[in-house]
Amino acid sequence: MISSQVIQNSIDELKAVTKIDIGVYDLDGHPVAITMEKNEIPEERITEFAGSAADSQVIGGEHLLKVHDDGELIYVIVAAGNSEDVYMVGRIAASQIKNLAIAYKDRFDRNNFIQNLLLDNLLLVDIHNRAKKLHIDANCPRAIFLVETDLEKDSTPIELMKGMFTTQAGDYITTVDESCIILVKSLKDGREPEDLEKTARLISDMMGAEAMLNVRVAYGTVVEELKDVSKSYKEAKMALEVGKIFYVEKKVVAYSALGIGRLIYQLPINLCKMFIDEIFEDRTIPEELDEETLMTINKFFENNLNVSETSRQLFVHRNTLVYRIEKLQKATGLDIRTFDDALTFKIALMVANYMNYLEKNTY
Repeated sequence: MISSQVIQNSIDELKAVTKIDIGVYDLDGHPVAITMEKNEIPEERITEFAGSAADSQVIGGEHLLKVHDDGELIYVIVAAGNSEDVYMVGRIAASQIKNLAIAYKDRFDRNNFIQNLLLDNLLLVDIHNRAKKLHIDANCPRAIFLVETDLEKDSTPIELMKGMFTTQAGDYITTVDESCIILVKSLKDGREPEDLEKTARLISDMMGAEAMLNVRVAYGTVVEELKDVSKSYKEAKMALEVGKIFYVEKKVVAYSALGIGRLIYQLPINLCKMFIDEIFEDRTIPEELDEETLMTINKFFENNLNVSETSRQLFVHRNTLVYRIEKLQKATGLDIRTFDDALTFKIALMVANYMNYLEKNTY
């Protein structure tokens, strides 16, 4: 249903042009929006007219007209005065309100359709039929982008998104919860991974520049048909969750680039515990390591196990770095200067992070 403020703005503009007062009433005779200083129309007059067979009447010096949508009466228009000009303005107001109602209903229906599509709540035949009715191309390649913000009840992020991506370009903005904005992006031109990355970066940068928001953007893979959009949505959701566990420093996370994090995310917790116990036995486990040691390890991995480059970036002597690595080897039984032990330790770090995340988010 249209908001009363939208209707008020519409009839205010009409009065500014025609100088004729207009009122819009619901079927119980209550004013939805009026331009008169005071409502002097009795409720009974509105309800009696609404229940009559006439589409328009002149009662008590006012023109009363009905507004229908798909044959259903939704509003009663009152134009103050009984001349032909007043009647014409009333007709214009009725037509304008009707078109607004249709536009808002179409937008609501489209949003409802997209939400059910993402949640996989529609049959295949319903998808094609409703897409055709709502003028949505069923065979356009698309990808889902999820934008997570810290502002759950602020409309600024979604309004900014709607300004960046429009339905005219085949893009749709919606939400299914309070924490994420969902972009169903049409990809008629750009379908390569770098194009998706560019779009995600654009969203992140614009949110930061225009609204001073620190957001996390995740996206799924490209699907060729509308019926598969839910697949890309599930991928984007997984990318968002996996990113928060294993790639905290990244603002943009792609499902296709999750790597081993995606595999660990799908492991049962008992298997994770078994893996940690088998690797470290009674030795120090990753979550017990101090901040300095963890930073040293991560930087060492970033530099492909290169001792010289790591020591340079950490501003420590090469021998100091070697001492830290050997100290770690004594504590854990793993020498991360060798590829096999480095791989084992990297996976163990990720498994430990995953277990900590599950522990913190299990209520």
